[in-house]
Amino acid sequence: MSLREISRRLKISRNSVRKIVGQQGAMPNTVRKDKIHIDPDLLRRLHGQCEGWMQRIHEKLTEEEGIQVSYSTLTQLLRELGLGKRKLKKARCDRVPDEPGAEMQHDTTVYHVKLSGKRTKVIASMIYLRYSKRRYLKFYRVFNRFAMKCFLHEALMFWGYSAKQCIIDNTNLARLRGSGSGAVIVPEMVSFAERYGFPFICHAIRHPNRKAGEERGFWTVETNFLKGRTFANMEDLNRQALAWATERIDQRPMSKTGLIPAQAFAHEQSYLTELPQHLPAPYRMHPRDTDQYGYVALDGNYYWVPGSKREEMKVLQYADHLKIFRHRKCVAEYPLPADGVKNERFSPEGEPKPRYQPRRFRRGSQQEEQRLRAIGPEVGAYLDYVVKTPGIQRHRFTRELFALSRRVTRAVFVQTVQRALRYRVAHLQTLERIAWFCMSQSEQPRPEDLDVDIDEDFRQRPAYQEGCLTDEPDLSIYDDLVLEDDEPLRDESDQSEQNEPKQNPPNQPESEDDDG
Repeated sequence: MSLREISRRLKISRNSVRKIVGQQGAMPNTVRKDKIHIDPDLLRRLHGQCEGWMQRIHEKLTEEEGIQVSYSTLTQLLRELGLGKRKLKKARCDRVPDEPGAEMQHDTTVYHVKLSGKRTKVIASMIYLRYSKRRYLKFYRVFNRFAMKCFLHEALMFWGYSAKQCIIDNTNLARLRGSGSGAVIVPEMVSFAERYGFPFICHAIRHPNRKAGEERGFWTVETNFLKGRTFANMEDLNRQALAWATERIDQRPMSKTGLIPAQAFAHEQSYLTELPQHLPAPYRMHPRDTDQYGYVALDGNYYWVPGSKREEMKVLQYADHLKIFRHRKCVAEYPLPADGVKNERFSPEGEPKPRYQPRRFRRGSQQEEQRLRAIGPEVGAYLDYVVKTPGIQRHRFTRELFALSRRVTRAVFVQTVQRALRYRVAHLQTLERIAWFCMSQSEQPRPEDLDVDIDEDFRQRPAYQEGCLTDEPDLSIYDDLVLEDDEPLRDESDQSEQNEPKQNPPNQPESEDDDG
């Protein structure tokens, strides 16, 4: 080709092409004229005196030896002599052959998923059979040691088999100390794994490729399962994840090998450890005392215990239900509530509901707030101000404000909140003092002047709890009524006065007969 054609195809200048062709394919031996040469023995001696500190070696060279050299050049010369810090090459992971029934892998990762349109942080837990490529997937809000045991039990009992060993990273959920091959597993997790016939083995630090199949599974979850799907809640998310991992992926051929996990698992079963069906599920025990109304509290909810005595209970929490024991006898069993359910009461199905609420039961303030806003726009404006005030317990403040509205008249209450909004008051005791001040300006009697004994137990009565938020009766019609029998009563009194015998006036003298 011509020089122009070679230059056009290689996209270099014609002068460069002409120079390279003139060299006839031989590389020229070029030597830098400005290259600095330093005696290697001098560098070794300074390296020993300065204990390998490069900055001090550079100072001694420039100040004491009079050799002007840049810091980067000095470090390069020391590396060429084998005196500098060598970059440790990252060791490759061990290559372990795929043997049937030999290995399974477990790991977790964090995703941000939209549940009912709200972005939520969830933790995905996956177990993976290396030979058959079978997976089991589940999502959690919080993943701790108990959740790890529940997940492994659920997955292995679903398969009915377990592998000879389980590869994990250096997580503190199963590792007590050490790392990699020198890791010591927590005794609790050792005894748990022995029931299923496998040990936990930690891979080396920064060697996630040791469980590359697990990592590839999480990538498939991120790019396949979570894309184009919507989830209503955690229950819906786990329901779709179970169907995706055990039905769809289980029957789909692998992209490169064409292996179908379900068929490979059928071949691998003879090499796996078969699990008995009676293996007990893991649980956590919580000692609890019943309150005076017969409830035990667990994870923000309240469960009623049949009986009439206040005794110590043992609550066994499983993955999806709980059991309450008294003297080694199960007295109640409840399914765990759905994700996000808090401050709820539960009682046995088919039995009448308990009469009273738990002692520490927290009620919401939605109904009280609705009643307060219905009083007038002044109250609504004050509530909007209180909600934005930092440090205010919204529900408690709203309930006590609603109680104050029931203790005073409507006009006094509206005047109180107007005054409180004007001076930016968000303290209940100050509100009460403002209300007493407003009442003192009017002629209405104050509640503290009334001597009435009230039994405070009335708040626990079902009738009070059902009707405490009902509308007050309208008694204004009685203000306009006129007693129809007022006029007849006045006529009868006049007749009675006429029938009585007339008496002499006080100044009239008595008759002469009386004088005699």
